[in-house]
Amino acid sequence: MDTGKARKESDIFSFGVVLLEISCGKKAIHHQELKGEVSLVEWVWKLYGLRNITVAADPKLYGQFDAKELEWLLVVGLWCDNPDNTSRPSIKKVIKVLNFEAPLPILPQNMPFLGPLPSPLINEQFFSVSSFFRGTC
Repeated sequence: MDTGKARKESDIFSFGVVLLEISCGKKAIHHQELKGEVSLVEWVWKLYGLRNITVAADPKLYGQFDAKELEWLLVVGLWCDNPDNTSRPSIKKVIKVLNFEAPLPILPQNMPFLGPLPSPLINEQFFSVSSFFRGTC
């Protein structure tokens, strides 16, 4: 039950969102004219499933980044943002992975779906990986 109070699971989720926002240079929810909203977590997870997660890199980096480090940041961000809060890691596990002291987790290719989202964050017919990356959505 969501009480509106901070808990371990919501804190780790927020940390994951921050990792994705910093790595991608995008907000957690990106508003599109005429197309609604696109969730950063869903977009990055789609790229992960396509085995092309580093495409999510902030374009302002101009390709000047370590691909392995970026991949690890993004995958850890998704791990923290798993819709199933029982599958989210502890901060201790996150730190070990980010320090390359533990292996990168293997996530499901598709973002887990646990039922209807609280609000319609994304509409598949309008979802476009390439337009989100180009910043046109």
